[in-house]
Amino acid sequence: MQFEHLPATQILIPLIGAILILVSRKNIVIWATASLLTLLTFINSILLYKQVSVDGVISYAMGGWEPPIGIEYRIDSVNSILIVLVSFMALLVAVYARKSVEVEIVAEKRPVFYAMYLLCLTGLLGILATGDAFNAFVFLEISSLATYVMIAMGKDKRSLIASYQYLIMGTIGATFYVIGIGLIFIMTGSLNLNDISEQINSMNTIRPILASLAFITVGISLKLALFPLHSWLPNAYAYAPSVATAFLASTATKVAVYLLIRYFFDVYGYNIVFEDYWLSMLLIILSIAAMIGASLVAIFQNNIKKMFAYSSIAQMGYITLGIAIANHSGLVGSLVHIINHALIKGTIFMAIGCFVMKLNSTTIEDFSGIGKKMPLTMTAFTIASLSLIGIPGTVGFISKWYIITGAIEKGWWWLVISIALSSLLALIYVGRIIEIAWFQESKTKENTVTLSREMIGVTLIASITTLYFGLNTELTVDLAKIAADSLLPGILR
Repeated sequence: MQFEHLPATQILIPLIGAILILVSRKNIVIWATASLLTLLTFINSILLYKQVSVDGVISYAMGGWEPPIGIEYRIDSVNSILIVLVSFMALLVAVYARKSVEVEIVAEKRPVFYAMYLLCLTGLLGILATGDAFNAFVFLEISSLATYVMIAMGKDKRSLIASYQYLIMGTIGATFYVIGIGLIFIMTGSLNLNDISEQINSMNTIRPILASLAFITVGISLKLALFPLHSWLPNAYAYAPSVATAFLASTATKVAVYLLIRYFFDVYGYNIVFEDYWLSMLLIILSIAAMIGASLVAIFQNNIKKMFAYSSIAQMGYITLGIAIANHSGLVGSLVHIINHALIKGTIFMAIGCFVMKLNSTTIEDFSGIGKKMPLTMTAFTIASLSLIGIPGTVGFISKWYIITGAIEKGWWWLVISIALSSLLALIYVGRIIEIAWFQESKTKENTVTLSREMIGVTLIASITTLYFGLNTELTVDLAKIAADSLLPGILR
């Protein structure tokens, strides 16, 4: 493999894999192929990150057409980190998937599921890698279409409704995004994000640009499930196959919020997005509503997957809050939480997948005593759940610390109180699960399904990462600081 083609091979490996899997019908071959291809994708992402670290920004022109005319893949200190993150989570979930897919998805649909899994990964990596506004839309739709199919493969018939609901909301979001791109193209005559940024900074006419900002913000906010545009997410997570839920919860919304960050800080710039106080305050209000409102709803859920789906909406509120604070500490907190929340939710939903396979239920009361029967899996779940609250020593604490620091630097103590209240609400619904699982006697008969070593092992590995990066913050925080430095104007660093 030629190192100059790493940006292209990052996308091509899972794309070609999706095609190859469709021609095979043996379960073990399909799973092994998906696992091998995600491993190659992860290795490619590491090589790509190292190349960016040494050589700086990589501009890769597609088809020999130089930017801004042709499509450009542009890899820098921000998206190279997230490409590694998404590839890593895809690898973990793929290895985890074998037994879970065998139990939850009928044999004739399994090749399609794995193909959609790799196609969704292709789309997510494409969004991260591309430097072209319309190309980002194409990859957004590729990942979304694959997601709709994966969600619809859930055993519960409500998965079809959840998929259809997501289809409607996703289509609306994509339409808003395309309208925003159209307005930009009319004003600049370009679709290259870097070129658009340079032209916007030299423009005198600002209203069409603000209109495009509004459309793009709403469109992407639908994809990342920002309150109150989140209605598709709870059912999608609750009724999708466990593998799909774990993958989507740890990657899809994180990629969408990256796209929002890229437009806010790189394309439009800090001055246009945050100089007007109303946009910053609107985003803060919606973030607080997500953090507190979704946490309150989570407390009263009786379906464990739906409970942590609402938890994801609340956690996305933390990420958008750090963006809205719009200073160095806040943005670092937001970027770190993208990484940390991916690890946390990946662990939680993989652990839940193990529980659901053993109990054949997602009802919280049926989880009584499960900690004594499945101590390793429940330990992994507990560690990730404590990280979700923000207990010191876990990755969740690091994220909240930087977001709180950003709020204090602006003198916004009321934001600190909001974060503390949201963490307290998380303690309530997480504590409910831990109490039932560890301290109550079992009331539910287990089925005879045996968990695979891959499922248990990968879940434990994922939980260990939430502890490791909580105790050793140098890698994640330093990377987030480098990314924040590249996004913010010099006066705010």
